[in-house]
Amino acid sequence: MKKKPVTNSEVSEASAAYGVLNQTSLVGLLGSNYAVSTDFDLLNLARKGVSKKALVSLAKQISLTLQELAGIMHLSERTLQRYTPATLIKTEHAEKAIELARLYQRGTEVFGTMDNFNDWMKTPNYTLNGEAPLSLLDTSIGFELILQTLGRIEYGVFS
Repeated sequence: MKKKPVTNSEVSEASAAYGVLNQTSLVGLLGSNYAVSTDFDLLNLARKGVSKKALVSLAKQISLTLQELAGIMHLSERTLQRYTPATLIKTEHAEKAIELARLYQRGTEVFGTMDNFNDWMKTPNYTLNGEAPLSLLDTSIGFELILQTLGRIEYGVFS
């Protein structure tokens, strides 16, 4: 029996079913200077680094202050301020920025708008030990807890 080739639309549908994030809206969060169409593009972007300009743009779009962004990125606010807009931020910080953009993209998908998600991020949550989700972004475990909670919300489980 001969197998039928898989079409691009079937791949897109499968990707959507497994929660692969929309790369186009992710580029919107990181800035239009980045051509990202696959997860390997994200990997290469993390290795290359993200510009300070992209970080500042991301912070504005997701309503974070430079101080909050610096805390999430594990950089001092002063160090972040000293970078020129074209400065590429190191791999570990670029990876954190990409992870942050992906989280906010996912949250917007679940809550419908960025404003709704931002409100949720700043509100203490019972399932997160009474902490506001925003306060958990300093660790990758915190990111994972937030993503798990978003998944429960999406499927109507008390969260």
